[in-house]
Amino acid sequence: MIEIKIPSPGESITEVEISNWLVENGDFVEKDQEIAEIESDKATLPLMASESGEIEILAPAGETIKVGTIACKIDTSVKQSASETKKEIIQEEKEIKEEPESKSIESDKNLKENSDYDKVKTSPIAQKLMQENNINIDDVIQGLKRIGKNEIEQVISQKTSKEEHQTQKVDGSRDIERKKISQLRKKLSERLVSVKNETAMLTTFNEVDMTEVIALRKKFQKQFTEKHGTKLGFMSFFTKAVTIALKSFPSVNSQIDGDEIIFPDYADIGIAVQTPKGLMVPVVRNAETMNLAELEIEIKRLADKGRAGRISIDDLSGGTFTITNGGVFGSMLSTPILNPPQSGILGMHNIQERPIAINSKVEIRPMMYIALSYDHRTIDGKDSVGFLVKVKELLESPYKMLLEEKSADEVLLDL
Repeated sequence: MIEIKIPSPGESITEVEISNWLVENGDFVEKDQEIAEIESDKATLPLMASESGEIEILAPAGETIKVGTIACKIDTSVKQSASETKKEIIQEEKEIKEEPESKSIESDKNLKENSDYDKVKTSPIAQKLMQENNINIDDVIQGLKRIGKNEIEQVISQKTSKEEHQTQKVDGSRDIERKKISQLRKKLSERLVSVKNETAMLTTFNEVDMTEVIALRKKFQKQFTEKHGTKLGFMSFFTKAVTIALKSFPSVNSQIDGDEIIFPDYADIGIAVQTPKGLMVPVVRNAETMNLAELEIEIKRLADKGRAGRISIDDLSGGTFTITNGGVFGSMLSTPILNPPQSGILGMHNIQERPIAINSKVEIRPMMYIALSYDHRTIDGKDSVGFLVKVKELLESPYKMLLEEKSADEVLLDL
């Protein structure tokens, strides 16, 4: 018998929850097969079978258990063929038990189909009297001399009651569904409340003309996909613009640590990803050193891991700044909430065509509202506004991302 214990997902984590067993009790499992999903307050990780054999599940799904607890046992003496034979016997016994009942149901169904009066309702007492006197429904119906007022009113009442019942079902339901709060959701709730209580959070807004970025994507999308094996999205442009703007406004990349303020000289950008388990923020390390293709590949890799429930603690830890994109869900404008201990978070929103003034003329342009939420304890209003304006300028003139924030004319003239 091999004991499978709950592993530690990371430091400071003492309790986890088995969110889902991927096998059933008594199943034969292979070595290194994923047998369950473990959910902590930071990530969801797989539980693996260390040996092949028949599994005995000890810890039920949905309950919180301590790290190191025995989750299941594996009987390595059981071979796959024996396990399969056992399952077949159980299935055959189940089918034998269900067979008489199913035959009885089928027989009753045939009797009803053969009767001319299969919709006529009879009470248990009436059925007993009919059996005792060897009378069937045909005899009863044919024996009625006439249909009176009482019979008509009874049918009308039954029909009205049935229609009202059906209408109530269609119009609405009073059902209530209850779901247990996951460890990840609990931790997320605690962090969000602490942000509101422990930071001086403000939000500043601006808007970006996405004409140039959209034109670039449309022009080079096919070539980009063929060369790099991934699509060119908006997130890489925003991430690149943010890393450049953070160099000009390092306070936006800062964090409070006790009595000190930390100013990293690198940009580890967290990208918020919505997953079936809730919101996760995997981190792109040293994003300032990557080009657009490298950013797209890394963002997709992390997002896929998050949605598959295979994100690791290392993927989520750290981060100096966060980007969240509510625009993919149709959000026009919002105030993103800080991801502690970071001091800033950028919110992207939906792109909408709006009339704006260009050189004293009204033109229709694809516009996006952007929002920067920041901790006023470490970031002054001047820096927050300046950072957002810099991001706006870089996105409206993407070539500046390669020319060290200068225009082509300035580079040519060495200005």
